[in-house]
Amino acid sequence: MALWGTRSCCYWLALDSAWLCDSFRLESYLMWLLYISCAWVVGVFLGSKVGLPPVAIFSGLLPFLFIPLFLNSKKNLIVTGLRLLAFFGGSLRFPSSLPQVDERSLCFYNDEGTAEIQGMVADEPDVRSNFCFLKFSASEINVDGTREEVSGAALIRVPRYPAYHYGDVLQVTGKLETPASFDDFDYKSYLAQQGIYSVIYYPEIEVLDTGKGFKPLQWLYSLREHLSGSLAKALPEPQGSLAQGILLGIRSHIPDSLYQAFSQTGTAHLLAISGLHLSIVIGMVLSLAILAFGRQRYIYIWLALVAIWLYALLTGMRPPVIRAAIMGSLFLMAEFLGRQRSAITALAFAAAVMVGIKPQILWSVSFQLSFLAMAGLVFLFPYFQTWGRKGVTAVFRDKEVMVNTGNMVTDCFAVTLAAIIAVWPLIAYNFGVVSLVTLPATFFSLPALPAIITTSALVAFAGLFIPIAAQILGWLAWLFLSYLLLVVQSFDALPFSSFQVTTVPIWLVWGYYVVLAIAMVFVSHRK
Repeated sequence: MALWGTRSCCYWLALDSAWLCDSFRLESYLMWLLYISCAWVVGVFLGSKVGLPPVAIFSGLLPFLFIPLFLNSKKNLIVTGLRLLAFFGGSLRFPSSLPQVDERSLCFYNDEGTAEIQGMVADEPDVRSNFCFLKFSASEINVDGTREEVSGAALIRVPRYPAYHYGDVLQVTGKLETPASFDDFDYKSYLAQQGIYSVIYYPEIEVLDTGKGFKPLQWLYSLREHLSGSLAKALPEPQGSLAQGILLGIRSHIPDSLYQAFSQTGTAHLLAISGLHLSIVIGMVLSLAILAFGRQRYIYIWLALVAIWLYALLTGMRPPVIRAAIMGSLFLMAEFLGRQRSAITALAFAAAVMVGIKPQILWSVSFQLSFLAMAGLVFLFPYFQTWGRKGVTAVFRDKEVMVNTGNMVTDCFAVTLAAIIAVWPLIAYNFGVVSLVTLPATFFSLPALPAIITTSALVAFAGLFIPIAAQILGWLAWLFLSYLLLVVQSFDALPFSSFQVTTVPIWLVWGYYVVLAIAMVFVSHRK
């Protein structure tokens, strides 16, 4: 019996050792993936600044040649070689993504006078107060009586009426122009991030056909248009336009004065459905689901996943929202697998894949905000959550109901604080606004956000089938929307609530993140 017990003990020790070895091996592979992903992104950035010859990629093979001579350093040499290959591969990927300007490229005909172009509206129109932007995908051009098949996209500025829709086939007659760059805004680079290298202002347009777009996307845009109409009919202004912005991401109807109030109080992220917005939604859904169902069977994870993708669907599945939803899903999967520390590797890999598919998004503000907001969740949120819950437990002790409620509130605040700390220098750098009331304004605004999303969704869908029910539910949505307006406008009215900054030096932004990283290392190694 003793012998059997000894053997059994040895057996289980062997299994534990094997599991530990597998765990360490997996951690090692994840670190490899993190290094390679970072090397790829840095390489893409370098490729945008410096042109390297294609043979440079072969320098990544050099470390592999030394493996027979240094067998003890085999792993390090392999990792070094993969990093170099990723780095130089990324540096070559950027120039290969730029359009080749020839007779078959639309931008080849920029600044050459009037042209007649056929193509299709390739995205949902961006409607403003007095005009509208169309992303126009060209298929054919006629210059001086010569027709050529072309490819490429142009941004067309047209009057708001008549209305155009995704999938409309148009014949456009106007002047193709190269986008101008302004003193305080590089408009040309901004459009290039979206694959647009030509603009046309107020051309003559003839509609040749309709409904030629991708059918599921066409149905989705049509649904959003009808939902937006339901909200507009059931809610007064500015509550109706605010509901359209928060639920559907349609901000074109929000009055300029109200949008400015959101910007100056640092709460504009409640209107911009990006990584910052989805990180707040994830935190809220997780907190509510854990409170309702606990952590058994990971119901809270699945509910959060369903919530962010339904939300992304309602907002039109735009690229910034899709990127944010992917990063949020990776964060939730890391939580599901019990490998929260590996979430940053997943985010870095996702970023590397996105940059590989479209290198220009590396300069996209929405992409940067999405990545940093999720990084804030990974690195900062656990500490804020732990400190908040310790404080709640110390205050309420054995009062379980109060502890659970307090934990939910502190979790929401921890999510917001983590995201804001991660992104505010980038917001100041890109938008020139530093708000001194961001935290309190966001803290008091957040409780209304789930209720606004829920009630606005009920109003929007009820309006499609039972308009009278939408009118009744509209009173409930109006209550929460009015509360949000009251909070934002009250904080905006405070003296010195925000200030404008003309220019924020880039070294100051980098310095902030270096100091933040050092602080994180210090806190993580503190006993």
